[in-house]
Amino acid sequence: MTAATTTITTWNVNSVRIRLDGIAALIEAHDPDLLCLQETKVVNDSFPLDAFEALGYRHSIIAGMKSYNGVAILSRLPFADSGVRDWCGKADCRHVWATLENGVEVNNFYVPAGGDVPDAALNDKFAHKLRFLAEMINWFAARSAPANKLVLVGDLNVAPLETDVWSHKALLKVVSHTPIEVEALDALKASHRWIDTARIFTPPEETLYSWWSYRARDWETADRGRRLDHIWVTPALEDAVQSVDTLRPARGWERPSDHVPVTLTLSV
Repeated sequence: MTAATTTITTWNVNSVRIRLDGIAALIEAHDPDLLCLQETKVVNDSFPLDAFEALGYRHSIIAGMKSYNGVAILSRLPFADSGVRDWCGKADCRHVWATLENGVEVNNFYVPAGGDVPDAALNDKFAHKLRFLAEMINWFAARSAPANKLVLVGDLNVAPLETDVWSHKALLKVVSHTPIEVEALDALKASHRWIDTARIFTPPEETLYSWWSYRARDWETADRGRRLDHIWVTPALEDAVQSVDTLRPARGWERPSDHVPVTLTLSV
């Protein structure tokens, strides 16, 4: 029997209502089965579910806040189960999950950005980020099993490799690429032997970015990017990975997010 193809896109949209035209362009480009969105910035009652249902995304799990955070999974495929999980004792809408009928569990995360000062003693936001990652490490390690078919997607707000940032030297003391954050993300990868799918197709020696600051007047020429958006799979799904595409042109769309979509194709 030939395995079915499932496509999963992760995108920090930086306000879902503002980005509806961009989402339509993304669907035209990749037609994903699942859309995993971060920074939706809207309470659940105001989430534009009708617009997604009109595009065929009739199954959803959302967790939203007004003007802040928010995550959602919109799907054309039915869920066997789904839910929202809080972290660090905060109900701040950073994680939703859904299990598909084929047994694949998709976890969509928005890890705290961490503020500007990379010192947990001086910066509560950075301390929160490190606690959040530590809780993720422990949670996945406790659930680890060889048969688990898990996908972890989202804006993890860490660019781990030297080639995930425009300048390793310049960003060593900048939040998102500091050694303590990279160490935490490496520990998270080890918690379930996660596979960084984008780096299957783009070797670690090559640069790869998914975020470019709004502050750059000409983001494309300056190309001072970071790879903050990730799609990982557990070893049970490694052979099912068919392709990963980082849609760089989306950064140049009208009214763009500062992040671009990343799409995984699985044969499951």
